[in-house]
Amino acid sequence: MATRAGNPAVVIAAAFAGGVAAGTGLLMLPAATAAPEGSTFLDALFTATSAVCVTGLTTVDTGTHWSPFGHVVLAALMQVGGLSIMTVASLLVVLVSRRLGLRARLVAQAQSGSLDLSDVRRVLLNVVLFSLAGEALTALVLGLRLGLGYDVGAVTAVWEGLFHAVSAFNNGGFVLWPDGMAGFAGDPWMLLPVALAVIVGGLGFPVIFELVRSHRPRTWSVTTRITVVTSAALLVVGTVLYTAMEYGNPATLGPMGVADKLLAGFFSSVMPRSGGFSAVDVGSMTPESWLVTDVLMFIGGGSASTAGGIKVTTFGLLALVLWAEMRSEADVDVGPRRIPEANQRQALAVALLGLGLAVVATFVLSGVTPHPTERVVFEVLSALGTVGLTTGITTDLPDVAEILLVVLMFVGRLGPLALASALALRERPRRYRRPEERTIIG
Repeated sequence: MATRAGNPAVVIAAAFAGGVAAGTGLLMLPAATAAPEGSTFLDALFTATSAVCVTGLTTVDTGTHWSPFGHVVLAALMQVGGLSIMTVASLLVVLVSRRLGLRARLVAQAQSGSLDLSDVRRVLLNVVLFSLAGEALTALVLGLRLGLGYDVGAVTAVWEGLFHAVSAFNNGGFVLWPDGMAGFAGDPWMLLPVALAVIVGGLGFPVIFELVRSHRPRTWSVTTRITVVTSAALLVVGTVLYTAMEYGNPATLGPMGVADKLLAGFFSSVMPRSGGFSAVDVGSMTPESWLVTDVLMFIGGGSASTAGGIKVTTFGLLALVLWAEMRSEADVDVGPRRIPEANQRQALAVALLGLGLAVVATFVLSGVTPHPTERVVFEVLSALGTVGLTTGITTDLPDVAEILLVVLMFVGRLGPLALASALALRERPRRYRRPEERTIIG
């Protein structure tokens, strides 16, 4: 019988809470802010949670409120949050003692998404090496572009390139510029590296490693097939919808040329999947674009990735279940494989838990803020999906609303199902099954 103390989900939740606490303490130091009086507890807590949970929502301007030391703290928190605290801790155990205990391996397995317990050590090393390599490459491109194409000094270009590379690859969403990426709306050398880093970071490390090992789709696992196909479909659909709905909007894509509109439309399609960067003013988008963003933020990115949401595997699997049911098929098949019923129930549980939490949070937040419902829904899904996009109301929220968003970001990073597992007193396997009886549906 497993207790809460032995549940890896509990250890992971406690580790994330510890990371948030440490980040809050560091951001409350006078050295962390540009102003000598330091930051308030709530601003520090909100920002630390947003960084560790790689969300990007802020109650203060990141570039001007925090000092260079504060920016270093934010980058470190995003790095730790993206790799996950348990991945980093388990890697340190491997490097120091060359041994990894059973409980530590179970915890690492829960975070890394590894299906083979014996491969956890190799997966952890590969995750860190791949992440650092991806961030270094992104930082190099951004730094060169800032240094050569804009009036930016060498030191500033290197630092801003590195900061935003860490933020992009870990789906952090933090930017040092007050208008986000809007100043680079027509620059593919800035937008495309950030978008690519967000996509790669949001696919999930198990999927990335499998894609590296094999380029033949017929050899891919079910998880990789669903992740790749669903992600590609959502990117295409999102690009088309954003470009079409904002094409003539004078506050977003209207003044741009056709090529720049397509680039900004693609960038806008990538970011709701948990990236959180914006090349246009999100608050000036049409309500239809907000609705599309809501859906994409709720879906999120790949499993065992730096992205949030219910995950594309959950969404894709539920779509396959619906398709099989419409065709009156008893099994849900993906290529030559059949999806177990337990997997289908897990997908349904994750989706319904996420939807239920979003509805309750929207109801509560609407009661404590004067903002219209569509903006409140957007804010809730952005926090729960650890996205970081906002229509502009984050800085105007009362303290109780900010605390609610802190909770949503924390829950969104851990995942509804992981949180439910962490809160369970103990696991109670059922030793019997009752007689079956069908119910009327619809």
